[in-house]
Amino acid sequence: MGMPYYVSPEQLMQDKAEFAKKGISRGRTTVVIRTTEGILFVAHNPGAALKKISEVYDRIGFAGAGRYSEFESLRKAGIRHADVTGFSYSREDVTARSLANGYSEMLGNNFAHEMKPMEVELVLAQVGPSPETDEIYRISFDGNIIGEGDFSVVGGNDERVRTALERKVSGTAAVGEAVLMCRDALSEGTNGGLTAGDFEVALLKRGTKGRCFHRLSTDEVAALLAG
Repeated sequence: MGMPYYVSPEQLMQDKAEFAKKGISRGRTTVVIRTTEGILFVAHNPGAALKKISEVYDRIGFAGAGRYSEFESLRKAGIRHADVTGFSYSREDVTARSLANGYSEMLGNNFAHEMKPMEVELVLAQVGPSPETDEIYRISFDGNIIGEGDFSVVGGNDERVRTALERKVSGTAAVGEAVLMCRDALSEGTNGGLTAGDFEVALLKRGTKGRCFHRLSTDEVAALLAG
């Protein structure tokens, strides 16, 4: 009779992390960035038949990278949680921070207890009355929450895109300038010149009462890219 197969807990966690990272890197990259007019979401998503960016609640946007079916089910769970909280208490009680904590718990539990981790990385952003009050949270496959500064990058060639943006971003730019910076950084990450049709773009508009999520059409994106 052969020896039972043994894998140390450290090795198991390392293998799961590598598996999740590999799955996430297969997807395309998404950038979430503060602007003077609000929080801008720019995803490399040609055709955008399957949306990677959406509204979760008033003032709160969601972006997912990695396995679509998994981050889509998480997005729906977040909307349900936000609706119940808003209905039971008040709409002001629904915050990106509380949703990020909920996602962190779900992903952390999945990573710790399931054989296959979720191959997803999420960004939640909440627009405030001024750029300094904007909140951007990145939640990784193992439930780790990172509070981001001026921008966040997930999926695909995220390191390269992040490095490209770090060279360009200094303070808060206007939407038009931010779209151009994202286009250039994402093009660098894909080794190719990207055009308006390659992007899915949305803006959480600052100073809007209630719902402030605005999805930009390809024509609107093209006009911004044309300066």
